[in-house]
Amino acid sequence: MINEYISDIRKLFSYYKSVGEKAFEQLDDNELFWRYNEHSNSIGIIVNHLWGNMKSRWTDFLTSDGEKQWRNRDLEFESVINTREELLNKWNEGWVCLFNALDSINKDNFNTKIYIRNQEHSVIEAINRQLTHYTYHIGQIVYLAKMIKEDKWKSLTIPKGKSSEFNNDKFSRGKHGGHFSEKS
Repeated sequence: MINEYISDIRKLFSYYKSVGEKAFEQLDDNELFWRYNEHSNSIGIIVNHLWGNMKSRWTDFLTSDGEKQWRNRDLEFESVINTREELLNKWNEGWVCLFNALDSINKDNFNTKIYIRNQEHSVIEAINRQLTHYTYHIGQIVYLAKMIKEDKWKSLTIPKGKSSEFNNDKFSRGKHGGHFSEKS
């Protein structure tokens, strides 16, 4: 069960990482740093926050509180990333930290108590807390990218108004997924 959970959660994190990257790919360099107003976050700011959170939460995941003393959370919400290269470096550095921590979990340490801001969590609770946090922010990234690109946005899933076409095509090729068959 432990290996299955870690494998499944790894797939989910990988999927949402790819969703963010597909949004980045549709944007020009300057668009990564666009802000609706001075009180809003740009994609660059969101990535900086995700990086800071990931580095803090996943460094020494099993042995130290996830809120590290060296973390400067307030700075995460400043425009400190200035180039696509910096953005992608921080993005990838955070994800590497996360995946390395996941790879360190095994049956011998799975029942370790994890602390985040001095609150006790099970390994599953700590991981799920981060999964929901990251998907929230990746959703913001996609929403901002979609606003910026307007009618030039390319859907990351099934395009609006294309569900029937997608389903018909899927079934005509015999790819059913789930429990369904052509006889269902």
